[in-house]
Amino acid sequence: MNIKLPKKLTPSQWAAIGGTALAAVLFAWAVIAGLTRVLNTPAPGTAAIDPPAAPPAVIDPAVPRIKATLYFASDDGLRLVPTEREVPLAEGVVAQARSILEAQLAAEPPAPLVSTIPKGATLRGIFVSQRNEAFVDLDPVIRTSHPGGSHAELMTVYTIVNALLTNLPNLQEVQILIGGQEADTLAGHVDLRRPLRKNEGLILSPTSTPVTPSPQ
Repeated sequence: MNIKLPKKLTPSQWAAIGGTALAAVLFAWAVIAGLTRVLNTPAPGTAAIDPPAAPPAVIDPAVPRIKATLYFASDDGLRLVPTEREVPLAEGVVAQARSILEAQLAAEPPAPLVSTIPKGATLRGIFVSQRNEAFVDLDPVIRTSHPGGSHAELMTVYTIVNALLTNLPNLQEVQILIGGQEADTLAGHVDLRRPLRKNEGLILSPTSTPVTPSPQ
């Protein structure tokens, strides 16, 4: 039996075909979306797995290290307490000064001592003159994050100065710059417009044995 197809579809027939095609596309999209939700949903009783955390920083044992004296505030905040830490050995006075200062700025104090360095403070650069004066350029965070107060400011300044001059006795003085510029003060009290010498009077005891932190 021969079936004769119409030579030309009517508008209503075209509309029916279009509706059927659209319905098929929407159905396929719904199926794909449903499968995606099923595949991405953990099974009952199981927990979603977070991506692995970055491994903690590891000290390279191949890098030579030396013992250095860093400073933290006593628990009453009145004196600087010398504390022995290991820092990377560097070649040349400028590189070694940078190593010591970076360690001092980032160091966590052993209990019950307290850090005098505001969180986030970093070293921008360091320069040593022919007169053995060290110029230390600090990020402005050390100023904007400082708690203030004349004694707290004194402790912060001389933590930096004493750390350099204790470990590198050939250096004579330290001048602190902030953001690449000379600064009048850090927090309104200590004059930073000139190089500073080591302040023995702030140290808990000039003849005391440096504190060695107990293993964590």
